[in-house]
Amino acid sequence: MQIVYLGFCGTTRLEGEAAAQLVRLERYSGLLSNCHLAIEEIHSPSAKPTYEVRLDLITRSRDLKPIEHCSSENAEHAVRCAFDAAERELQAAESAAKHRRQ
Repeated sequence: MQIVYLGFCGTTRLEGEAAAQLVRLERYSGLLSNCHLAIEEIHSPSAKPTYEVRLDLITRSRDLKPIEHCSSENAEHAVRCAFDAAERELQAAESAAKHRRQ
């Protein structure tokens, strides 16, 4: 997994959270070859910073499958949200593949 931090320096805690979330996708390793995670800190003059997380899955056939963006004032929460969405996408893809084989 490649991680890019935009607008701030990443932390070991945030990297650890991303790694822990990646483990959740391990059972879909037959479908995936890689993933790219971008975490951006967005500053607002009137509020706390918000973190926007973008996760792109790279399939075995080298297709790019972007996952819906997730935002939160807590970077770890935004990362978990992105991986939740990825897991739902992969479950749907796996289910569709099973139905095609039947």
